[in-house]
Amino acid sequence: MNDTVFCAAEAAVRELLDAAKLSRGDVLVVGCSSSEVVGERIGKNSSMEAARAIADAIMPILAEHGVYLAAQCCEHLNRALIVERACAERYGLDPVWVMPQPHAGGSFATAVWSSMTDPVAVECIRAHAGMDIGGTLIGMHLRRVAVPVRLSLNRIGEASVLFARTRPAYVGGPRAIYQTDEP
Repeated sequence: MNDTVFCAAEAAVRELLDAAKLSRGDVLVVGCSSSEVVGERIGKNSSMEAARAIADAIMPILAEHGVYLAAQCCEHLNRALIVERACAERYGLDPVWVMPQPHAGGSFATAVWSSMTDPVAVECIRAHAGMDIGGTLIGMHLRRVAVPVRLSLNRIGEASVLFARTRPAYVGGPRAIYQTDEP
């Protein structure tokens, strides 16, 4: 199953990078229920193997594109995020003193923490795009105007997956003129 999970995660992140038009320095928030990926109810059967497969699939691709990963922890850590220290510094995010574990933070956040060069946890972020694997509710970590993105796949393992990008808000009234090339 982990090969299938790896391939699906890899395909999803490549397609999302293109669809969301992410640039170097942008942030992609990923929430992942490894329990849902292996066909169980969220929070009930954490799988480090499934989490590791997803982290191993997406992290090199994001690094290649210069996009920061923000891995959302579970509710036991108040959905804190794991990011590289360079991301926290770039966006002025204050680190908090916690380290995820499979049952306090989640397997995905734990796998990401162990794979990052200089990981820190932060309480919040305003990401440019997101991937929600298994209904982890990442919306609180997206910039203000989130736009659903429909990709060619909607499952990773047994988990449903939703994607979003963000855009600037439209402001003004009937006289406003908007840019024609939406970011």
